[in-house]
Amino acid sequence: MHIVLDDTAMTAAGQGNVLASRLIHRAHAEPGWYLYAPTCALVEADRARPGTAEHLAALPGITVLELDLPAALAVAQQETWAAAHSQYAAQPTPDRPDGAIVATTAPKRWDGEPVRVLDLNA
Repeated sequence: MHIVLDDTAMTAAGQGNVLASRLIHRAHAEPGWYLYAPTCALVEADRARPGTAEHLAALPGITVLELDLPAALAVAQQETWAAAHSQYAAQPTPDRPDGAIVATTAPKRWDGEPVRVLDLNA
């Protein structure tokens, strides 16, 4: 299971969202669960809730995704960097042929976008 945290999911995790906490636990404890934090989304989450970036980056079950050249080119074509980097990170790759699911607390943000969404609102 490959899951990308968008900035809203990261902020929610820092505020004790139960579903986000479960994802973090699974990514750390269960084989086959992978959790990704795109750098641009991490920056936005930290702006919304200072300390979020440092906290999430320190968790062993989360992989921070850098803004490499292909990601930067994808981000440059979008309106917001956080959503664009999250969407780019969720696209299929050789390691993730089915892509990844975007975890969010703002599922409407993703309407019409080519990603699968996991709503963290319980």
